[in-house]
Amino acid sequence: MKKIILLFIIISIPLFSSVKFKISFPKKLTNEAQDGRLLLLLATNDKSEPRFQISDALSTQLVFGIDIDGMKPGEEIIIDENAFGYPIESLKNIPAGEYFVQAIINRYETFNLKTGHIVKLPPDKWEGQHWNTKPGNYFSKPLKINFNSSNNQTISISMENEIPPIQEPKETKYIKHIKMESKLLTEFWGRPTFIGAHILLPEGFEEHTEAKYPLMIFHGHFPSDFGGFRENPPDPNLPTNDYSDRFKIYGYNKIVQEEAHNFYKTWTSKNYPRFLIIEIQHATPYYDDSYAVNSASQGPYGDAITYELIPFIEKKFRGIGEGWARFLYGGSTGGWEALAAQVFYPDEYNGCFAACPDPIDFRAFTTVDIYQNKNAYEYESQFKKLDRPGHRNYLGQISATVKQMNHRELALGTKSRSGDQFDIWEATYSPQDVDGYPKRIWDKYTGKIDSTVAQYWKENYDLRYILERDWKKLGPKLKGKINIYCGDMDNYYLNNAVYLTEDFLEKTTDPYYGGDIDYGDRAEHCWNGDQNNPNYISRLRYNSMYVPKILKRIEESAPKGADLKSWRY
Repeated sequence: MKKIILLFIIISIPLFSSVKFKISFPKKLTNEAQDGRLLLLLATNDKSEPRFQISDALSTQLVFGIDIDGMKPGEEIIIDENAFGYPIESLKNIPAGEYFVQAIINRYETFNLKTGHIVKLPPDKWEGQHWNTKPGNYFSKPLKINFNSSNNQTISISMENEIPPIQEPKETKYIKHIKMESKLLTEFWGRPTFIGAHILLPEGFEEHTEAKYPLMIFHGHFPSDFGGFRENPPDPNLPTNDYSDRFKIYGYNKIVQEEAHNFYKTWTSKNYPRFLIIEIQHATPYYDDSYAVNSASQGPYGDAITYELIPFIEKKFRGIGEGWARFLYGGSTGGWEALAAQVFYPDEYNGCFAACPDPIDFRAFTTVDIYQNKNAYEYESQFKKLDRPGHRNYLGQISATVKQMNHRELALGTKSRSGDQFDIWEATYSPQDVDGYPKRIWDKYTGKIDSTVAQYWKENYDLRYILERDWKKLGPKLKGKINIYCGDMDNYYLNNAVYLTEDFLEKTTDPYYGGDIDYGDRAEHCWNGDQNNPNYISRLRYNSMYVPKILKRIEESAPKGADLKSWRY
């Protein structure tokens, strides 16, 4: 019998291989150590820098982030497979190939809050709280690399560049700008804190010095200038072949300029009502605006806007300065703010027009019921796993889930510091946690809801619940003041909360709310009550479309002896 000899050849194979990025910044930028969120960005194309290609859209590219504390000039910080990423969680799972890579640090500063907490946050640099354009943030230019996570590969990146300061907008005959220090906010944040506004003056403001004007407050995101007002006709050299993927039309930039110029002609026309219109700048270290209410983690922005900023503007620009002559409107974030300010300050404003508002009933917090659901990311099922949708189009086609949207924010920043949507809701609605940051409504990674935080949200910021709870007191003050508009195919499912709020308002008769609620058929986000024009037109007409309703409201509600003439020249 033959012997069989088996030969075993042992080949040495590395047990671990990975790609590492070593990121640094030079002393020429600063000699000081830095705190912040260090982000690594990868893109498969060079259509724009990778830092501008991170989104909830299907076209999003890749981002990975880590917190840094005391990063010194010249020090190399490693980002490897342990860094949390979006939409792929780890570098080790990225397909091999060519990528454009970039690094940026969203720099944090230390705040000593009135509450006694010490927190590290990205201060607004008057850019509207955007990490990828924030003045002072360090970044590298995109570098083309061959990436293969199965290789032992180390790539060094030096952030040699600093984002420059924002240029101040210019004043014109009609548009003015103010920036004022808020005593209330300075006290809360422990450092000088400013809020501002762009003011559109009425035709004849300089000639009619005896006139005092009603005030229209256009709430929304941080505006770099007053939008939608253009004295000159559209640029004749503007290309008309630009395509808007959102609205599926060509030449949208020209349409925007045409609408802005048409509003200028309307605004300056004979017999048009003379108002002041303001757009407010109130970015915080958490977002591009504060949501215009008082909150535990952001401070008393509601009071600062209502009792400091608005009276300052009215005094400087001859506003009437009384609640019957102030009106609120806006869309999305601005829609929620308009309704919230009307509810929380019922005597200070005489009507709100809330278009496509952020969730105004937290039983429909987009697609989550924060009171009944246990998990924000997944539907409850014994066997079937199904993620909750987060973004859809008018046909119901889904492009992002609630989980994906939150994981993008988690890659951009921990402790509600991404500067984005779900995090600002936490920064506004949540109590402070023991560390001074907003308490999570749900675990950012798993989606598990904290019912205690949900109850805090309910009692303090669920607008429908507050209206119903306090209607005996609020009803008489709000009669005729609440107007809400939303598309029934809102991209973020915001119409669901409007339905629930309408159910309460319509069944309540003591007193009946006496306002207006309307829906746009198959209309997506930003629908604002215009049944006659497509969304891409009506969204450009906020400043003019509510004027007839405001005039009607003034005629019905102005107190005896009110000034109804000086501003009607």
